[in-house]
Amino acid sequence: MRIALLAPLPPVQSGIADYAGAWRAAMAARGVEVVVPPQDADGHWPAAHDGFWKQVDLVHAELGGGRAREFLHLEQLQARPTGPRLTATVHDPERLVWRNPAPSALGRRIGSWPRPLPQLHALATDRATLRRERRLARGLSALVTLTGTGADQLARRMRVERSRVHCIAHGNPQVTPVALPAGDTLQLLYFGFIYPGKGIEMLLRALAKVVAARPRAAVRLTLAGGTAPELTFAGGGDYLAQLQALASGLGIGDRLRWELDLPAARIVDCIQAHHVMVLPYRQSWRIRLLGRMCGTSGALSWAHACGRGVLATDTRAFAEELSQGNGQVVPQDDVQAMAAAITRLIDEPTRVSRWAGQAAALGEQRRWDQVAGHFAGLFNHVLEVHR
Repeated sequence: MRIALLAPLPPVQSGIADYAGAWRAAMAARGVEVVVPPQDADGHWPAAHDGFWKQVDLVHAELGGGRAREFLHLEQLQARPTGPRLTATVHDPERLVWRNPAPSALGRRIGSWPRPLPQLHALATDRATLRRERRLARGLSALVTLTGTGADQLARRMRVERSRVHCIAHGNPQVTPVALPAGDTLQLLYFGFIYPGKGIEMLLRALAKVVAARPRAAVRLTLAGGTAPELTFAGGGDYLAQLQALASGLGIGDRLRWELDLPAARIVDCIQAHHVMVLPYRQSWRIRLLGRMCGTSGALSWAHACGRGVLATDTRAFAEELSQGNGQVVPQDDVQAMAAAITRLIDEPTRVSRWAGQAAALGEQRRWDQVAGHFAGLFNHVLEVHR
């Protein structure tokens, strides 16, 4: 089997690029040949390379993160009278691309203007975008989501049969188990790209509320991850300086530790040096006008791999992902609920231990070699049906 992969790949700074790189390696380890189409100077896949597409059995794309490139090329391939089967993993269901994938000259200019003009333009063109998403979805041989919640919502919104949308969990590497950190101090970790919209401000305010109620509380927080992600709508200003100023103003600067631009080789050690990962994500009102974003998180998959429970908000599909005794969800933007959850973890260390055990069990089930096997089975089925 020879598969062409349409996706961002490292060193692109995004969670989807990290996923695609790990997915490609796992598929290769299963004996599946995964090739990347030739690109032009702008990083696009020119349609002129007809010979390339005739040499592959199937084209698989990673859709999400606000990127339009993969979506547009699937449209081009779908328009051909003959060609390879097309499939895609949808990282941000219940939509495929979420905004106009090929804006006009005016739309491209608006995209570079200050907030909220790009988001308002996306709202204005949303109905046309949704029609294109549904047309593409109908022409794909299979769609994949990382959660059952995402699969249900995607099938409903794209108006395709639920049987064509497959749930294959986010893979994770196999990691040697390490016991929880010793000592009485609860070590919390935010891990992931650090940029506006991740709810980090809410987490800082919740920690400040815990400390205000219990000045002697044994709790610390580490903020770790990349600081230069590839973003669809980047925020202005020095966000790290804003977070540092907020922490200082809340009186918790001495409770924080920073691990910025964490090297890949240090991810496991960093996560396992903590008791619980905290993902305080929030979904903006502008996104909610377009649909319900119900994907999962690469950071969450790392927590499973490292055997660490997760405290998250009820955004995305976190309620499903943390329903097996491996963590807890609280309402997004609810500082009081987050503070109460942190306080309970301080008071009940056995709760932390139970979460860790369940997370490790999930991590074993979701090793990349297992996930690659599910994908290989799906692709074989698609090709067999086609034959």
